[in-house]
Amino acid sequence: MFTMEEPASRELELSLSDGASDDDMPLSLPADSCHSGSIRKGCDPFAQTQRSKLQHRRARINQQINKEMRMRAGAENLFRATTNNKVKETVALELSFVNSNLQLLKEELEELNSNMEPYQTDSETVNVPMIPLGLKETKEVDFTVPIQDFICEHYGEDSSVYDKEIKELMELRQAMRTPSRNQAGLELLMEYYNQLYYLDQRFFSAHKNLGVHFHWYDSLTGVPSSQRALAFEKGSVLFNIGALYTQIGARQDRSAAAGIDTAIDAFQRAAGAFNYLKENFSNAPSLDMSGPSLSMLVRLMVAQVQECVFERITLAAQDTHFTSQLCLAQEAARVSDVYFLVQQTMTQPLMKDYVPFSWASMVQVKSEHFRALSHYYAAVALCDHVLSADGEDCEEEAEKAFLKFYVNVPAGQPLSQILQDPEKRRKLGKAHLRRAVIRHEEAMRVHSLCKILRKMDILQDVLSLTHKRSLYKYSELDREDDFDETAEAPEIQSHTQQKPDITPPNFSKVQVTDIFQRLGPLSVFCARARWGPVRVICLQKTEGGLGLTLRGDSPVLVAGVVPGGCAEEAGLREGDYIVAVDGQDCKWAKHGEVVHMLKNCSDRAIEISVVTLHSHDTQLERKSIMLSHNSDKENTRQRLLGGAKGQSSASLLNWNRKKKREGAKKLGSTFSLSFGSIRDTEAMY
Repeated sequence: MFTMEEPASRELELSLSDGASDDDMPLSLPADSCHSGSIRKGCDPFAQTQRSKLQHRRARINQQINKEMRMRAGAENLFRATTNNKVKETVALELSFVNSNLQLLKEELEELNSNMEPYQTDSETVNVPMIPLGLKETKEVDFTVPIQDFICEHYGEDSSVYDKEIKELMELRQAMRTPSRNQAGLELLMEYYNQLYYLDQRFFSAHKNLGVHFHWYDSLTGVPSSQRALAFEKGSVLFNIGALYTQIGARQDRSAAAGIDTAIDAFQRAAGAFNYLKENFSNAPSLDMSGPSLSMLVRLMVAQVQECVFERITLAAQDTHFTSQLCLAQEAARVSDVYFLVQQTMTQPLMKDYVPFSWASMVQVKSEHFRALSHYYAAVALCDHVLSADGEDCEEEAEKAFLKFYVNVPAGQPLSQILQDPEKRRKLGKAHLRRAVIRHEEAMRVHSLCKILRKMDILQDVLSLTHKRSLYKYSELDREDDFDETAEAPEIQSHTQQKPDITPPNFSKVQVTDIFQRLGPLSVFCARARWGPVRVICLQKTEGGLGLTLRGDSPVLVAGVVPGGCAEEAGLREGDYIVAVDGQDCKWAKHGEVVHMLKNCSDRAIEISVVTLHSHDTQLERKSIMLSHNSDKENTRQRLLGGAKGQSSASLLNWNRKKKREGAKKLGSTFSLSFGSIRDTEAMY
């Protein structure tokens, strides 16, 4: 089962909220705010854009794969069950056809999933294409019957009252299947992700499953997976958030600094989403969400950030100053190093047969391409360097940068002497260009082996232009009387001016309102709480009052009843929660609002609807409830955030002792009548 990592002292729960920071908590709107559904909508699934056509083809192939796998499972069961040899031969023949069809479908889907062109920028600028990730496909989910049954059985309410909320939830899920490739699409996914926190708290208990199956397809292979765990749904949505960031990053026009900065931010956030998924979820049913795959994706995103950093520095460094060219060479070497690390990750046993061939080829091409660029810029720095007329300071700066340029200092004369001798600089520059040409040719060879990469004209143009540029520079340095064997150029020390950051997702950025907030505050009305049926108490006010003591709010707690009083005789018990007064719902009512309702009853009878929480240890549960309601501050936080982040599933209201003592001093909104001795933290009626 797909789960989320938690502290070792607790059992694994299917809840992302437990054990995470406050930034991960969905930021909710006030309970009494207008709730009219999500304002964020998905793309038109029938719009005939290049990307939508790709998604349609992927969805169709996923359905065919699912059908073929069901047929194969049925044929295998029949093969194992039958004892008739002729039937076995027929079934074996059918299995061979099904397996052949499956292989063809998977190859077709792999080609679609590794297709990078639809996600690239429309700009005419010649840039190396980036590697985006396609979204995970999912089937529709019908929450209607499971949620209706749960509301009837667990909450004891008429489920038809919540048809609007159920419809809104299903529309939100349907919309998030086709998010737009911009900030609105990200917010749509984040909104649904945050709603899953409330859905988990409302309808998924530790002892009973809601019975909803979540079907998702692997983003690269299309292999279907199905689980009832809500953590699988959360993880898949989080994966799509990261995938959408990769598409946003890939489509940026990187010919300007603004586009490069946007691409850097998008790839860093994609890395953060995949890293968060890797650290907080486990037992993934599909390979794309497994630990090795997510580690590979994080490294790939970091490499693409490093590539964007190089492009920004190239854009800014238009001059041919010696130190500027050395800086570019080291930046290119850094990009080559990080792509080589990604290449090594992709060749690991589990990933080797999983990662698309076009991805592995692209990563290898980039590693060779940027290594070639590092040697080219080193040659330009050496061959175009002239002694500065500004004085010794610039020369000292250039010499200092050159001394740190190589991994190992080349044998022979010191670097400082090479820098002063134009002929030696030419020979060393020629050696660098020779290695640049070799690396360019290797990049072009790897590129030619991949069918998908050959279709990418932009990539072919970039490789061809840089190769010709290096050849032209080499021909400028080559002389007819140069009979000396070209020396081997030293390895360049990689260095970067900006290290990539892994930006974790900020779940509180998108404000959401609990769709099912009418069920009541999550601190009490959640799936993990158990209570008896709603009891209607009819109270008739007497000269001594109603004979009850109230405490807290949202919902208001009956802190005590006067022995022999009106409330006790009517059946009201200490620890009851008031959920309605005279038919008016007051689950979210403040203390003062309930007081106002009771005061307005005058001398007539009043009906109070109450519920009583139950647990294995009723006294302990009641004690924790009573103490928790002494804190008005904590109640407010519960109502706004929908539950404490680190609270245990075994204890619904588990405040620390310091909070309890502070809360007991701060409780307000009390109302007292002129009889009896009443404590200042309670209101008696």
